[in-house]
Amino acid sequence: MKNDMCLFCELPLSDRKRIVAEDSLAYAIRDGFAVTEGHTLFIPKRHVIDYFGLLPAEVNAINTLMTEQKKLLQKEDSSIDGFNIGMNCGESAGQTIFHCHVHLIPRRKGDVENPRGGVRHIIAGKGFYEDKK
Repeated sequence: MKNDMCLFCELPLSDRKRIVAEDSLAYAIRDGFAVTEGHTLFIPKRHVIDYFGLLPAEVNAINTLMTEQKKLLQKEDSSIDGFNIGMNCGESAGQTIFHCHVHLIPRRKGDVENPRGGVRHIIAGKGFYEDKK
């Protein structure tokens, strides 16, 4: 189901040159506000608000496209040696476009001073933790 007011519903019709990969259920684009080179979004073609509304086939389609793009990015750029995968579900989680999209963010050694904690840094002060033994 298409939503006429939705950027990600309109994009496949209005700006196909941005699409780097697709199948019948989802498509991939490079993020317009990339945090690193190669930052890619995976978007279901069906209008669905967030990840928790995806059908199993859509999850599989996104995962397949993401795996393909990961391999392609690493083949094109040998400096990529890690990835963050994330999605914002709900306004309090930072979601601003209310059509599901999954971020694949390539990481490189030295791109931040200390990467430990990764996605835990979304809440200030929670990224770094001590090993509890």
